[in-house]
Amino acid sequence: MLKKLRLKFSTLFGLSLLVLSVWAIANELHEYNYRDILNSLAAIPKSRLSWAVWLTALGYLVMVGYDILGFSYINRSLSWNKIALTSFISSAFSNTIGFALLTGSAIRYRFYSTWGVSAGAIAQVIAFANFTFWLGMFAVAGLLFIINPLKIPTQLHLPFTTVRPIGVIFLLLVAAYLLGSIFIKQPLIIRGQEFRFPSLKISLAQIAISSFDWILAAAVLYVVLPTNISLSYLDFLGIYLLAMFAGVVSNVPGGLGVFETIILLILSSKVSAAAVLGSMLVYRGVYYYLPLLLAAGLLGIYEIRLKRGISNNE
Repeated sequence: MLKKLRLKFSTLFGLSLLVLSVWAIANELHEYNYRDILNSLAAIPKSRLSWAVWLTALGYLVMVGYDILGFSYINRSLSWNKIALTSFISSAFSNTIGFALLTGSAIRYRFYSTWGVSAGAIAQVIAFANFTFWLGMFAVAGLLFIINPLKIPTQLHLPFTTVRPIGVIFLLLVAAYLLGSIFIKQPLIIRGQEFRFPSLKISLAQIAISSFDWILAAAVLYVVLPTNISLSYLDFLGIYLLAMFAGVVSNVPGGLGVFETIILLILSSKVSAAAVLGSMLVYRGVYYYLPLLLAAGLLGIYEIRLKRGISNNE
């Protein structure tokens, strides 16, 4: 009976995620004519498109480090190929669809529990990975926002004219986390949940891996921007991080709409909005939807093999 319930849940879970992935792709593309998308692709040099694909592949490889560090944090071991498979599928779904607790976290629980990891340990890995994601954002954005404070578009109605105050807040949060890793050795109880600071070595690794992840993600969009735009990568990285931060905070799937709006508001004075929009369509296709399609295929293969394995054991 338990095996049958497990099989039904597995099938329902896989189908639900596949439906969500189709919805996310359709929601992005329905406003655009397919000819506009093809023209945007054709306008980008193949060498730049190739760079975007390779940078995306490297970025998703770096994301595997979140879970590897998470297992090191909880002093558990699991083969790297299993961690890599789980990390890639969960990252592809949560990055594109959003709602990480319902997508990426559920996938992690689905896979890791199958391989004997306890629910408590999985919860710690999930929390650790999500926190690592933000640490990199705070570190890179904090540094850039202070060194090169770009102006915030007035349309956003924020209480700051530049991003420098945000940068100060971000770096203070990173500093507090590192100080906690050094001096606080006893677990903290936050809302009934126990939190233990990792060692300084793991904390620094968190910041390094997540920072590299953000740098690569921004590079994917940068390489497909119009070639006639006069914008350095560091300047663009600050714009990208501000737009992505707003998109992630909004919890809209993939920051859809929020991310594009901020990028267009800031870059519209440098290059035509149509050209930037074309680049962002290509960026979403390469960085979000290509990995999502691959992850959906891998998830389907995994579910089929799991179903066959359960059926053979009945």
